[in-house]
Amino acid sequence: MKVIGLIGGMSWESSVEYYRIINEEVKRELGGLHSAKCLLYSVDFEEIERYQSKGDWKKAGEVLGDVALSLEKGGADFVVICTNTMHKVVDDIQSKIKIPLLHIADTTAAKIKEQGIRSVGLLGTKYTMEQDFYKSRLESSGINVIVPNDEEREIVNKIIYDELCLGVVQQASRDYYKKVIQGLIESGAEGIILGCTEIGLLIKPEDSNFPIFDTTYIHAREAVNMSLNK
Repeated sequence: MKVIGLIGGMSWESSVEYYRIINEEVKRELGGLHSAKCLLYSVDFEEIERYQSKGDWKKAGEVLGDVALSLEKGGADFVVICTNTMHKVVDDIQSKIKIPLLHIADTTAAKIKEQGIRSVGLLGTKYTMEQDFYKSRLESSGINVIVPNDEEREIVNKIIYDELCLGVVQQASRDYYKKVIQGLIESGAEGIILGCTEIGLLIKPEDSNFPIFDTTYIHAREAVNMSLNK
């Protein structure tokens, strides 16, 4: 079993889900008392969010690159960034380490293609929905990406930072997300990407009649596959 290096804390609410899913899946695969070999470095999200809001992605990349290096020195065989948004600085992180980095958009694209879906709606932070670092990775795999309108993107983003990252789950926010999802479906999406690792706290597969791609679960599950050489 390879050692998984987890860069967490963005937010810790979703990092808990990564840890739970990874260990549950290892137990399911191996049985008995098996659990995952992993290292978790949990950052202070207040610092990272400050760099995000200032647009200082270079500094954010330096911080997370140093974290990845710490994980490598600690014995990690590969790295998982437990957030979608900070894959914007994936090249800065990868440049500091010699071990592989498992990209969340690549694992998600593979799962979407398995189901023969060509067009998806994307929910996430405003950075993930509006900038190209994530969408272009999906589009390079032949997947068309549809995002909510300007007003919807602002509200979707606000719910992530003001509620979900703080562990607050409200029915009104769930209802709003379901309304946005319906709009994306009506715009041609055949499935929906929960492109922020906290959204799975709010939206579940049963909340839509169309396929829901929870990036937290997909990413964590693929980390287990990589750890077990599957």
